[in-house]
Amino acid sequence: MPELPDVTVYIEALSARILDHELRRVLVKGPFLLRSVTPSLGETFGRKVRAIRRIGKQIAIGLDGQLYLVLHLMIAGRLHWKTSSVKLGGKNALATFQFDNGTLLLTEAGTQRRGALRVVAGDEGLTSLDAGGIEPLDADLTGFAAALKSENHTLKRSLTDPHIFSGIGNAYSDEILHRARLSPIAMTQKLSDEDIARLYEATRASLIEWTDRLRTQSAGEFPEKVTAFHPEMAVHGRYGQPCPRCGSKVQRIRYAANETNYCATCQTGGRLLADRALSRLMHEDWPATLEELEAMKKR
Repeated sequence: MPELPDVTVYIEALSARILDHELRRVLVKGPFLLRSVTPSLGETFGRKVRAIRRIGKQIAIGLDGQLYLVLHLMIAGRLHWKTSSVKLGGKNALATFQFDNGTLLLTEAGTQRRGALRVVAGDEGLTSLDAGGIEPLDADLTGFAAALKSENHTLKRSLTDPHIFSGIGNAYSDEILHRARLSPIAMTQKLSDEDIARLYEATRASLIEWTDRLRTQSAGEFPEKVTAFHPEMAVHGRYGQPCPRCGSKVQRIRYAANETNYCATCQTGGRLLADRALSRLMHEDWPATLEELEAMKKR
């Protein structure tokens, strides 16, 4: 799912292309993408783009008359900029946004249609789509700590909860926690002041670093290779590969369609975190440490 760094770079690319340009028409394929009724989609036609904003992981395109097109790309939604006309064909194409200077194409890989397009009016409409989490790059340490301790959850859950922090998802939370040397299952209200300060700095550093990386990779072109997995990442998507800090193999916790990646040596004092599915099968045989895991593999 595109997160704060990815969405930021999308917004910068869109701003360079469609700001002050006229939206002439929007074509939507299928009944599932458009999630709002009033204002109607047709009311946005013929209006110029006056602002582009990020609302959490959503992209809000502001038009004349205080109307906004709000896109949530979810897991597999991606944007593509075309300077020539585009037909709404192909199984992954969901919508085209036709401007006076080109076309924005929305696609979504896979068979599940999770992406969403809404039309809302004014700041009140935008506020209704904002989960309310603080902006991690705007908060000071005091505000960050207050948000973190507002609920007693695991660090992984809190970082990815849009009601607590805006724009952080599965990928960058893994990178943040690895940089901070903190366990993904540490409870927020049991963290020391030192832990919180380290997490705050790691959050800012990770998000700024990856926004800069993605901006450099795009090099002024429209970002076409938005992904949650990058070879330069420390742990996310790198299960079984060496941790760049200590060399231990990256571990994982799997749940539903997601997984958390972490380094046991750097983040949990060498303790393996229980994978729900495997640990339920293995019971007492589940290895508690990296040493036990390696010994099990040699049997």
